[in-house]
Amino acid sequence: MKKKIAILGSTGSIGKTLINILKKNKKNFEIVLLTVNKNISELEKQVDLFNVKNLIITNKKNYLKMKSKKKFKDKNIFNNFLSMDKIFKNKVDYVMSSISGIEGLRPTIETIKHTKKIAIANKEAIICGWNIIKDELNKNKTEFIPIDSEHFSINYALKNLNQKNVECIYLTASGGPLKDLQLSKFKNVKIQDALNHPNWRMGKKISIDSATMMNKVFEIIEAHNIFDISYKKLKILIHPKSYVHAIIKFRDGMIKIIAHDTNMTIPIHNSIYFDSDNYLKTENLNIKKLNNLDLSKIDYKKFPIVKVLSDLNDKISLFETIIVSANDELVNNFLNKKIRFTEIAEKLIKFINLKEFKKYKMIKPKNIESIEQLNQYVRIKINKLSI
Repeated sequence: MKKKIAILGSTGSIGKTLINILKKNKKNFEIVLLTVNKNISELEKQVDLFNVKNLIITNKKNYLKMKSKKKFKDKNIFNNFLSMDKIFKNKVDYVMSSISGIEGLRPTIETIKHTKKIAIANKEAIICGWNIIKDELNKNKTEFIPIDSEHFSINYALKNLNQKNVECIYLTASGGPLKDLQLSKFKNVKIQDALNHPNWRMGKKISIDSATMMNKVFEIIEAHNIFDISYKKLKILIHPKSYVHAIIKFRDGMIKIIAHDTNMTIPIHNSIYFDSDNYLKTENLNIKKLNNLDLSKIDYKKFPIVKVLSDLNDKISLFETIIVSANDELVNNFLNKKIRFTEIAEKLIKFINLKEFKKYKMIKPKNIESIEQLNQYVRIKINKLSI
């Protein structure tokens, strides 16, 4: 029997990687739903390849454009995620949630009841709404798999182990394009400098987050939420080659180093073939990289944004939404040449320390609406203030 699949954000890098994996064994899969915002030319290729019947196109202009095409008259094309109850008559086998940004929060949470397994690549959902996600997973008996290479590696390493035995988990960061830049030159960093990641090809937003090291801050928060582990036990190490993704030190003296090629195909493939013998052909063990891991601690003068982690306590709260939303707006301002690169960290730290936001550290997200409303407020607020 064919596995039924849905992909939220099918034309992004994660979605396209999954499509490439599925087409190698196309006869074994039926794609029930694809969702997209703007890239309908890529969507058309995917629809033709898998004969997909249900589509959600959130951009109104592109939705109308797709609806008007004669070749798609037999397709069910929707403009929002309220239509998911119409699309999913029964639980599908697997959903990939890879919509980027806070926009991915609601569809991620609302899809859980429609699937047996959900793979989540949307950072904002895990950071801002993890307690809601966890409740939905438990209520609907839905299996969860993290897709970020670091969290997939930790999940893989802790399988069937007593988590209480964990002493410390190290997440690795490449250091991004600015790792070797002199501190005195950071104030003159141009957009293209920050986008020029040495190991990964990503979208502009996540590339800037990697350059500031905010992406790793987000991944620490994700690890804290997913594995229910104290921030005191989570550390960051710079590892320029991006070969080792996580290191776990156990209380019994043992250490696990989880490494794999710098390739998102590995976690994505294993999330879909988690319980089968469909193995992935990969490169041989890279002894050269293992012999020169070049691990080091973070330079907080270059990457002051990492200090944001010191403002967090172990209780999940709405304060994380403030961090995510404020950072999003500051990155947008940098990409629009309104602020300097160094001002992303400077303004973020000042903003989250404003007196009015301290109370949110003690407020647990109750529903999606509370997160969405705070997200909108923070974005408006940070653009009004001249911090």
